[in-house]
Amino acid sequence: MTSKRGLPADALLLFLLLLARVRIDTLADMVLPNRHQDVARHPFLGHIISPKGMKLLADWLTDPISLMLIAIAFGIALVYLVLATGTDVNRTFGIRLALVWLILIVTIVAPTGKLIMLRHQSGPASYCHDGGVIQTEEATKLFLRGRSPYVEDYTKTPLASWGIKYHSAVYHYPYLPWTFVLSAPFYLATTHFWGWFDERLLYLTLFLLLIAIAPTLADAAEDKLMLTMILGLNPIMGLDTIFGQNDLFVLFWIALAFWLWTKWRKGNGLPWALAASASYGLACASKPTAWYLAPFFALLLLADGELSVRRWKELLLRSVPAIVVFLALVLPYAIWDFGAMLDDIWKWSAGTSSVPYQITGWGASNFVLALGLVPDKLAYWPFWVPELLVGLPLLVWLLWRQWKSNTLANASWHFGLLLFGFFYVSRFMNENYLGFILALFAIGYFAWDAGGAEETG
Repeated sequence: MTSKRGLPADALLLFLLLLARVRIDTLADMVLPNRHQDVARHPFLGHIISPKGMKLLADWLTDPISLMLIAIAFGIALVYLVLATGTDVNRTFGIRLALVWLILIVTIVAPTGKLIMLRHQSGPASYCHDGGVIQTEEATKLFLRGRSPYVEDYTKTPLASWGIKYHSAVYHYPYLPWTFVLSAPFYLATTHFWGWFDERLLYLTLFLLLIAIAPTLADAAEDKLMLTMILGLNPIMGLDTIFGQNDLFVLFWIALAFWLWTKWRKGNGLPWALAASASYGLACASKPTAWYLAPFFALLLLADGELSVRRWKELLLRSVPAIVVFLALVLPYAIWDFGAMLDDIWKWSAGTSSVPYQITGWGASNFVLALGLVPDKLAYWPFWVPELLVGLPLLVWLLWRQWKSNTLANASWHFGLLLFGFFYVSRFMNENYLGFILALFAIGYFAWDAGGAEETG
């Protein structure tokens, strides 16, 4: 079956995402003033290309190694577009998927590896994200020494050298325990064998697992390809993976929960639903962002029959794995010092901590700044009011829609939309949140759409 249009949708999407991926990456590289010199003097990166080639490729948008990777990626894309133009997607699905994987390796895995090597050469506060890499590594060290990442501060760690104007993160660890608990075995293994660790080694592992899961969440061949492309070449989350922001960490456990849920709904037995529940518990024990999925995921756990309040015992039983996993990871630190944990995870972002997160981002909080409603960016302003006014009606409406059509596609879409509404009127809506939301929207659009009984209300 050939496309009625000149170019198949998957080919168009691949080209669009690759353009965005490359342009954003090259713009990001422009804020790294020493990248050319650091690449040239690196004992491995500096010898991939001849000295003459390094000189000829220098000083155009990005460093020579990145330029070569970009050229390879567009060459692979050309092959994909030619193949997609002349063949049916079902007959060439395996080849197309392999080409997408090659592009992801060239545009995500290889650049991440490059920054890891440059950081190892230049110092722990270079070529990486402050919280997702530096601070999580320090939290992992504290965990392994039997100290609480929520009680300690980070003023005497490489985080203090990362250098931004409002750097209140040195007093707070805003992520939940699964981030550093899972990092611990990776830290121990790599420091034993190599003598050093970079948090992105864990993130890359989860990224590759996410890309392996992605096609299984959709049904049609073209949908499988396009979902894989969006999750892998996400314009914002791709850059976040390269520099080491941890939204991918949370997304993986949510995607794994969705995958396990589909195995259950395709007739593989209730244990798959319980495993999905446990995976969602891990997401909730990673970052508060995952908590907003809870009402929609709860309905998904009842997708094998008609929704009814009389099924509350079934829901409770199926929620036990998520609750147990979450409490096992979070409760010890809450008992240790609940005030410190609450201050780091909630008060800091809400603006009520003694050293809060700044008002910033791409959302409505800019109007608060533009109208001069606060004396400075660190001041308190009651964002909980618009959050409640927007979030509560949105939650009720989306739950009603989920009740009417209890599908995985709806759960992911509703989760993303609720997050978008909430973050838009919150204290900050950073760009990485929008990349995360785009991934949820993509799952909501392309996901295998089986669920419970339709129109059950």
